[in-house]
Amino acid sequence: MKLVSFLKEGEVRAGIVQGELVVDIHAVSGGLLPKDMLSIIDLGDEGLKRMKELGTISEKDTGVHSLGDVTLKSPIPRPVSIRDFYAFEEHVKTARKRRGLDVVPEWYDIPVFYFTNHLAVKGPLDHIAKPAGCEWLDYELEIACVIGKEGTNISKENAEDHIYGYFIMNDWSARDIQKHEMKVGLGPAKGKDFATSFGPYLVTKDELETYRRGDRFDLHMTAKVNGKLLSEGNYQDIHYTFADMIERASKDVTLYPGEVIGSGTVGTGCILELGTETHPWLKPGDVVELEIAGLGVLRNRIAEKREEENHVLSSTGENTSQTSHHV
Repeated sequence: MKLVSFLKEGEVRAGIVQGELVVDIHAVSGGLLPKDMLSIIDLGDEGLKRMKELGTISEKDTGVHSLGDVTLKSPIPRPVSIRDFYAFEEHVKTARKRRGLDVVPEWYDIPVFYFTNHLAVKGPLDHIAKPAGCEWLDYELEIACVIGKEGTNISKENAEDHIYGYFIMNDWSARDIQKHEMKVGLGPAKGKDFATSFGPYLVTKDELETYRRGDRFDLHMTAKVNGKLLSEGNYQDIHYTFADMIERASKDVTLYPGEVIGSGTVGTGCILELGTETHPWLKPGDVVELEIAGLGVLRNRIAEKREEENHVLSSTGENTSQTSHHV
């Protein structure tokens, strides 16, 4: 299933995408299923079973809307937490080489991560405001998984049992702020915590099985800026799998439903790697499109002014139902 959170008549509701329709899960279930995505995830396998039992819905049913008539928000507007890992070797090598550094041997010992701001999450079509003083704004092409089952000290072998689904993640980065603060030896922090985009869908893990190649998925990943292809990679090239990441994240710690685990940037998946000779840092008006096979297209515009950061592309007259929700 492709699950979404959508805004309709001033309220954010959890929904299922069926073709060009969005099914309000709470309304169509007669109030038996929750209104919000975190509560849906908390139901685990039982919730998935009950949603599948809803079957195919008619456009005439109560609680069914056209995709073009709703505003999609982040699939999980306020996740429990966000851990972002550093799992693609090509990204690590290239990004560090750009700074005149080698990959430290410890990177090969353990998958590492940082916590980012789970209260600064953006959805598909949201405008992204540059932090004050930032001149080096960058996108980062990532995939993320969502925890669907509580667990502590989860083994790599059992980790996939704890995954609810996946979505595209854009870990926006203010590279100049990040460069300055990380000289202290701690971080990143203010270079990252202004925005993280998720979406457009939370795709349940069963839908990705057709892409499975052993312990990985063959998922083509691309990033475009203003329609120009800049980044191209594949999830199957990752060094540490999500099972590795979950094992590490849950060591001596309990993971809960609704926590997000980010993969880190795929190789070539940001301007920092590509170099400004390939493309300049992002500027107001730029449109960034991240696409991953099976997960759709996550599109955001860099805001012209700070007060525009919560506006969506539809306010400019663009046809969101045709350009932003396809897989």
